[in-house]
Amino acid sequence: MNQDWVSLPLVVGLLCSAAMPARADLGVTEIPIVDAPSGTAGLGFGIRAGTSPYVGIDNVSSMENDNDTDLVPLYLYEGKVLFSHGTSAGVHVVNTDRFGVDLLAKYRFDRLESDADIFFAGLDDREQTIDGGLSFSLKGTWGKLSATWVADLLDNHNGSEVDLTYRVTRHPGRWSLSPFISYVHQDQDLTNYYYGVSNQEATLGRPAYRTDSAEFWRAGINSSYQWSRHMLLFANVAFESVPDTVVDSPLVDEDHLSSAMVGLAYMFGNVLDGSAVKKRPERKGEWSWRVNAGYTADETFHKVHRGYVKRSGDVHAYLGGLTLGKLLQDGRRVDYWGRFSLNRRFENDLQDDFWEYNAYVMVMGTGYSPWTDKELFRYGLGFGFSYAERVPMVEQIKQASRGENTSHFLNYLEAQIDFPLNRLFGDAVSNKCYVGLTLVHRSGIFANSDILGNVSGGSDVLTAHLECKR
Repeated sequence: MNQDWVSLPLVVGLLCSAAMPARADLGVTEIPIVDAPSGTAGLGFGIRAGTSPYVGIDNVSSMENDNDTDLVPLYLYEGKVLFSHGTSAGVHVVNTDRFGVDLLAKYRFDRLESDADIFFAGLDDREQTIDGGLSFSLKGTWGKLSATWVADLLDNHNGSEVDLTYRVTRHPGRWSLSPFISYVHQDQDLTNYYYGVSNQEATLGRPAYRTDSAEFWRAGINSSYQWSRHMLLFANVAFESVPDTVVDSPLVDEDHLSSAMVGLAYMFGNVLDGSAVKKRPERKGEWSWRVNAGYTADETFHKVHRGYVKRSGDVHAYLGGLTLGKLLQDGRRVDYWGRFSLNRRFENDLQDDFWEYNAYVMVMGTGYSPWTDKELFRYGLGFGFSYAERVPMVEQIKQASRGENTSHFLNYLEAQIDFPLNRLFGDAVSNKCYVGLTLVHRSGIFANSDILGNVSGGSDVLTAHLECKR
């Protein structure tokens, strides 16, 4: 059964930025999902926990915080070309029942911050990064064998890694069980960046050390349970041996690592039992465009949602954007859209203007007249991610006043309400165009998610929009 899933927001996010925690992934973020028709969308989350190889580090992130676990938001979408396997994403170059070639990018779950423990004082931070490369796979009734080569895309470790993995998947009843075993080779540049100690960093208790290339062996199992026609529960666990060249580093005090992740995913449409709602012929290939512009709001998302629309008193900044959407599924009550918006942040000379990229799933409902059965209004709620080339000034000011950190990469929420133009101006106007308001929101998830920079806070922008469907 094919488990290749696409997370459209993750695809863009992987190619733009990352802020993931220390080495406690070990393959558990490979989310096993059953077959689904192309165009299926879903949302979910996972709670990730694991051990760190570093001396005195007890939390999952190798940062100075109290988070024993990490919340990983999941934005799921399957297409014919794009794919995602939890925290890796890319493009299918070749995709047949027997053979596959993928161009991919993936998060590297490695990081060490010098203030995580007094032992690391004076050490340069080891940064998380994005690796990119190629993956080849052979599939059959005997399982799946894959070979993946990746190298650093952000010039942090400047090394490379080769991963050979064998996986077999079985589906007893509502369960999906997928045990795997992996051989991982990391070159010297990669291992020395994360586990070496330079002469400048050396102290009496932390001598200079240079690693060799390293070979890791990893084993684990990914499992899922189909709770309903929409809901999937999953639980993954993995273990890894640490090679001697890493264990001998003065930064390391573990010779084995473990990792686990549990969570759930919700798929729009009845895709899990094979009875997904199909697009009606007249709506096949339907897409939309939207232009919007507005100002930075003073209040939070839920307050602006309730009518507190005052402009920010701290930052007089503005936003203008273009959004493209594609109908994923048309339901009896709501439609599901995949959307990508390109926003320009106008910072009013507070800093240089910049671009913001948002990818998300929009659930759109329609209100009808009880007398004429004509469309009166639409209301939509979107969820995905946002990547900003610069941190918006309103977020910088708000977070600085609270002593909190900021992040380019944050969770994204959007609320939209609009009205058909022909209801406002008569039947001479297109019945496929709408005017209304859009509320744009960026934030972390209460400082519980490393992928969002452990940010607690964000910003809101209230805009007016014009949208048309085609």
